[in-house]
Amino acid sequence: MSTTTISVTGQDAYDITVGRDILDRVSQALAPSVRKVLVVHPPTLAERAARLRERLLADTGDGPREVLLAEIPDAEQGKRIEVAAFCWQVMGQADFTRTDAVVGYGGGAVTDLAGFVAATWLRGVQVVQVPTTVLGLVDAAVGGKTGVNTAEGKNLVGAFWAPRAVIGDLDELASLSPNEATAGFAEVVKAGFIWAPEILDIIEADPARAVDTTTDEFRRAVELAIDMKAKVVSSDFREAGQREILNYGHTLGHAIEHAERYRWRHGAAISVGMLYAAELSRLAGRLSDAAAERHRTVLESLGLPTSYRAGAWQQLLATMQRDKKARGGMLRFIVLDDIAKPTVLQAPDESLLFAAYQEVAE
Repeated sequence: MSTTTISVTGQDAYDITVGRDILDRVSQALAPSVRKVLVVHPPTLAERAARLRERLLADTGDGPREVLLAEIPDAEQGKRIEVAAFCWQVMGQADFTRTDAVVGYGGGAVTDLAGFVAATWLRGVQVVQVPTTVLGLVDAAVGGKTGVNTAEGKNLVGAFWAPRAVIGDLDELASLSPNEATAGFAEVVKAGFIWAPEILDIIEADPARAVDTTTDEFRRAVELAIDMKAKVVSSDFREAGQREILNYGHTLGHAIEHAERYRWRHGAAISVGMLYAAELSRLAGRLSDAAAERHRTVLESLGLPTSYRAGAWQQLLATMQRDKKARGGMLRFIVLDDIAKPTVLQAPDESLLFAAYQEVAE
């Protein structure tokens, strides 16, 4: 089976490799100097992580390699400073040096945590990301943004740390439930709205095939989404400019996740956030009625949520005002002037924000 290589360029360049049955490339991606590897994984992947460990041991390059497993709590519960401290403890007791490495093997929360651990251990060791979810593959594992959550909000503590490589083995997605695959696909939909309308065309032609991880349509949509992120990250690694467009739907989406204590899947929250951003764009006079309605029809065709509790507005607003995307206390939203034409709406009037929320309130 052929592979696709998508490159992130710039000072810390690396490749994202997409294909099937390509886990052997994880070992190949590690530098020859690596003697110790920490594989960070969730409980649900314990057996598969053990098999990955054997692969890493079997291909030792220039000398023996020690591979340790660090099992962390599943989903957002794994993105806590206490979990990072556990990983640091394992690395410290095993005498990890600056020439050793971390492998993030799991969904977006795992790759976020693994990247943060790698960025902070001895002020930075290499990390290879091996995403096993749609969200991890198209978003979290690509771009070098790492972090942990706090009681005050999501990803408020973190670091920019580019991976050495990202290995996107599509076979690793085969065990995902349809709900998990669809929730993660929300980030692919986002890429369609802000950058690559071909993704929307693929979904509208056949929503079921678009989210089926075994189809050519799924692979095409995913590769378009990864290519979008790679190009944006290449031009703006530290989110000083264009990279901000990747936050489309995330300001409200992160607030919903916080309100739900992360019981909602990220993609479900971002789905509501994207429709909210579209309605905000429409009410601000930027986006056509038809383009806003296209958001609703595309998201609903995939079975993604498009509404949230009407009585939650004040709580959500307070959380958004603490969001790391705010500037000097002023809220900033990525909105659309049209499909694939994102821009920034800064410090919108609260009455406008509330009116847009009424369009997604249930």
